Amino acid sequence: MKRIGCTGHQILSAATRRDVAKAVAAEIAGAEGENLLGLTCLAEGADQVFAFATLAAGGQLHVVVPSRNYESSFQSNQARAAYDSLLTLAVSRSELDFSSPGEDAYMAAGREVADQSDILLAVWDGKPAGGKGGTADVVAYAQQRGVEVRIIWPLGATRHNRYRRARS
Repeated sequence: MKRIGCTGHQILSAATRRDVAKAVAAEIAGAEGENLLGLTCLAEGADQVFAFATLAAGGQLHVVVPSRNYESSFQSNQARAAYDSLLTLAVSRSELDFSSPGEDAYMAAGREVADQSDILLAVWDGKPAGGKGGTADVVAYAQQRGVEVRIIWPLGATRHNRYRRARS
């Protein structure tokens, strides 16, 4: 079974989300079906795009839930509803022992995704993390551990200027 994890920015423009979905689908195309296990935290943005692409390819999902009450960290009803739906479609999940969402929980969850992955897809603009546990931190951790990291940042990709939280 090919185990592909994902980390990435939460706030993506609509055009970037479409381009990222195409790029993710191309990355996982060789490991379709029951041979594919996608690992993600289901955060808004890149994680959810990855989860939908994994399921569309016939793969299975393992969700790493960073903390109790993680769903309270979602800023929009749409992202929270997608999280709830995707969580019910997951074949397995693990919940980390943090009482509430926060930077330590996000970093620990990113590490767990990286540790369990053969390949880590990073939807990342190459900039430093906006807070502990952001995309850059997870990429650096995975690289230090020897996990193959594939950066996805399509030409012309943009992030919204909206500020969500100190995690990118």
